[in-house]
Amino acid sequence: MSTSDDVLERMEWLVAALNRYGRLYHEQNVSEIPDQEYDRLYRELETLEQTYPTLRREDSPTMRVGGAPLEGLEPFVHEVPMLSLQNAFSSQELEEFEEKIRRYLGGGPEVIAYRVEPKLDGLAMELVYEDGVFVAGGTRGDGLTGENVTHNLRTIATIPLRLRTAPAGRLSVRGEVLFDLPGFEKMNDRREAEGDKRFENPRNAAAGTMRQLDPKMVQGRPLRFYAHSAGLLPPGVEVASQSELSALFSSWGFLVDPMSDVASGMRAVVSAVERIRAQRSSLDHEIDGAVVKVDSFSLQDQLGFVTRSPRWALAYKYPPERVRTVLEDVLFSVGRTGAVTPVACLRPVRVGGVTVSRTTLHNEDELQRLDLCIGDTVEVERAGDVIPKLVQVVKDAAHAERSRVRYPSACPECGAGLVSDPEAAAIRCPNELECPAQLRRVIQHFASRLCMDIEGMGERLSDQLVGVGLVRRPSDIYRLTLEQLMGLERMGKQSAQNLLEAIETSRSRGFDRALMALGIRQVGESTARDLARHFGTMDALRGASAEELTAVEGVGAIVANSVVGFLALERNRAEIDALQSLGVQFRPIGTGSRSGGLSGKTFVLTGTLPSLGRDDAKRLLQEAGAKVSGSVSKKTDYVVAGAEAGSKLDQATSLGVSILDEAGMLALLAAARSPG
Repeated sequence: MSTSDDVLERMEWLVAALNRYGRLYHEQNVSEIPDQEYDRLYRELETLEQTYPTLRREDSPTMRVGGAPLEGLEPFVHEVPMLSLQNAFSSQELEEFEEKIRRYLGGGPEVIAYRVEPKLDGLAMELVYEDGVFVAGGTRGDGLTGENVTHNLRTIATIPLRLRTAPAGRLSVRGEVLFDLPGFEKMNDRREAEGDKRFENPRNAAAGTMRQLDPKMVQGRPLRFYAHSAGLLPPGVEVASQSELSALFSSWGFLVDPMSDVASGMRAVVSAVERIRAQRSSLDHEIDGAVVKVDSFSLQDQLGFVTRSPRWALAYKYPPERVRTVLEDVLFSVGRTGAVTPVACLRPVRVGGVTVSRTTLHNEDELQRLDLCIGDTVEVERAGDVIPKLVQVVKDAAHAERSRVRYPSACPECGAGLVSDPEAAAIRCPNELECPAQLRRVIQHFASRLCMDIEGMGERLSDQLVGVGLVRRPSDIYRLTLEQLMGLERMGKQSAQNLLEAIETSRSRGFDRALMALGIRQVGESTARDLARHFGTMDALRGASAEELTAVEGVGAIVANSVVGFLALERNRAEIDALQSLGVQFRPIGTGSRSGGLSGKTFVLTGTLPSLGRDDAKRLLQEAGAKVSGSVSKKTDYVVAGAEAGSKLDQATSLGVSILDEAGMLALLAAARSPG
């Protein structure tokens, strides 16, 4: 045997062995060999591949290592549309689902078999294989076109790069990418220890992760892919049912959710749906319901489709999961406007797959409604399966003897006496920028993306600047020096220089963003833009009366009085003067209530756009004079749809509203800017 044959044989053995060890670890949590031995074999394979690059296999575990970052995500066209499912929320709706099926079939078999699967709460994905080798993958998008994320999918250990038994031809496998929950918690702990912000929920984190342009940002994150259906099957691959297809997926090397099963008749379906629901809180990945499919492909073909959904499948959505835990304490947090908000400290408990230890109690009214005492057993749910909420107290005989939670009379941060704000149903600290908590949040707000967008000046650095006394007012940001910044913790010369450049860039953000950055109550992004357009300059706005302010579309008496009150205070006027003297440009963005080539047009944004963030797209449309609404109606002129567009896209289709992708929106903006 020649040397090259020996090398090829060794490389094939290494690839097969390392892939086997990887499958055991990621699918069964089994480590068949010590980590050091795995690393040694991996390094040996890397060395051989570097020496003999032409012998490198497509399914080599080294192919999972991220390459160079992409400049942008390319479109991914689905050869067979990825449709959405109709929803059901009760057993009655499940029975109605079967009645519709029987009516359409003209009766059908005496007992219909259904495939019941957990509804995985992740990111819908399609993988494409040629002759058993993974070649491409993309998100669902609008069902016809998604985003090509092949570079990131290669890094996910549970996606086979080569199928175990390779069918000849083209295959597309559909499923969900989602986080392993224990791994998600560990990843968040690492991020927090390194000074990064924790991800709030696994689904959004998975969606954001998969759209990273740099695959190295994805590599190592605890993501899984579960297969549940096929878009295309290669010639010669014949299966009669969803159950047979799932078994085939498993034989090829895909993960299939083990709770999936066949139920004969609707009574068995209801039992299966409830069985999955009962296990929801103990799972190591998130689900938000169950998917019920007619198992037979022959019956599926007879039933067909209606608009954007199959007649033979339904998504049963579970209500928010509710669990019990113990209230250990209540802290009082001071916000940017001085509002003091109670925060419940809970004995850590898993709710909907996420460990919850804190949740806001909103205000004094909510505190009184709940009648909370330290040590109470309480019920917690995640509203919309995202935001944790304390729902109620489970009162027992000892409840009346426990210490009742009451609002403090003084600010927990600065000791100032608290005052009631009945209009906002809030209790506030009146100490404003002399209160450290308020100052920290004012600076964070000022530097945030929607305001002055000072890159690198996040929560951690803002808190540090306030803590060491370098920043006592927003204007102090523009007085910072290289030497001062280099004296901060974890701040080298290059980082300090980058921050100073970002601060310099922020001086020219524009009147609307500078106005929003001031933190005037009731003045958000849209109102700041409308005021900036109408008045043009800060001097004109300063001189406006409440009556003149209410002449601006969308500005009512409450907003007008808030603006007048803010600008009447000498300390605020002095701060605006200081910012202007330091080069912050409260420059006009155009005059008139609604100027621009898209004046009078209403847009709705839905889904994730390929290159623009939602805020960036909204700003571009508003700068062209358009109104950006959050809901679709007959008055909507255009819906701009990106990847994972949902019900708003369906509403637009049913109402006959014009639908644009990002390219279409940008073309419309370009035409609006063109003279004549």
